[in-house]
Amino acid sequence: MNITVIGHLCLDVIHHHDGTETQSYGGIFFSVATLASVLGEKDAVLPVFGVGDKEYDEFVERLKQYPNVDTSGIYKFSGPTNQVHLYYRDGAERIECSKHISDPIPWKKIKPRLNTDMVLLNMISGFDVTLETLDEIRLAIRDERIPFYMDVHSLSLGIKEDFTRFRRPLEAWRRWLFMLHGVQMNEQEAAGLTTESFEEITLAKQILALNTKVLVLTRGEQGYSAFIDDRKHILKAEEAGVDAGLARDSTGCGDVFAAAYCAKYVHSKNIQESLEFANRVAAAKARYPGSVEIDRLNEFRIPMNNEKEQNV
Repeated sequence: MNITVIGHLCLDVIHHHDGTETQSYGGIFFSVATLASVLGEKDAVLPVFGVGDKEYDEFVERLKQYPNVDTSGIYKFSGPTNQVHLYYRDGAERIECSKHISDPIPWKKIKPRLNTDMVLLNMISGFDVTLETLDEIRLAIRDERIPFYMDVHSLSLGIKEDFTRFRRPLEAWRRWLFMLHGVQMNEQEAAGLTTESFEEITLAKQILALNTKVLVLTRGEQGYSAFIDDRKHILKAEEAGVDAGLARDSTGCGDVFAAAYCAKYVHSKNIQESLEFANRVAAAKARYPGSVEIDRLNEFRIPMNNEKEQNV
């Protein structure tokens, strides 16, 4: 199975509330590394994004550790890679400052990577693709019924002059969120997404009416809620957070959740199983600072059919 993953790379500097600091790859790297860790070697992860010319060689070398990642869709651009400073006030609440946000990923880079079984778009910076490019992706994969999962992430964040991010409603949110397999956002993103400030159930009804199958609301340590379109009826699925032991850093947990969901769904085609799997993997990520030890998520590697048969 192939999964195409689209979104901006970041160089994260995480300022923990205890005064310590972690520097590591962030942004779409969380998605790529999670997919590479939980998928099998016969699967393929197809990332599409740019890397600044100074960081390109070292970053591609890092990805070569994953035999199932095809780096041919990663391109070099002139200038620095987006650097993000994350200042945590407590275990989860944070202030984000973003410098050198990359240009949107062009359609011409994405189009050759759509011979795939699923597409994951993670709006890491909020400027990862234009709305026009999103429409091109939707149209290109529609006839093949390729599932398209979108993590809203920073889509509703603006940028102040001092590079800090702030939340503001997205007037065109309906155009962004229609005709998708799944849309994921956390509670804060859901509350600030629309000009109407819908309650969660109303937001779910609005989004699922756009020919989108499932809305996932992640709740950090509290787990998730999902609203699923079942033949025009809405089913609600919820699960509490998974106790993963000592939680050290929540950075990237939402990215890990989305990637783990896609990895499971592309094999199982079961929404509930995929949600439960994603919840476990995202909780495990919280044990590790930044992306430094993210490869340890390979403990959740999804067995292939022949491996399952051997274990029976």
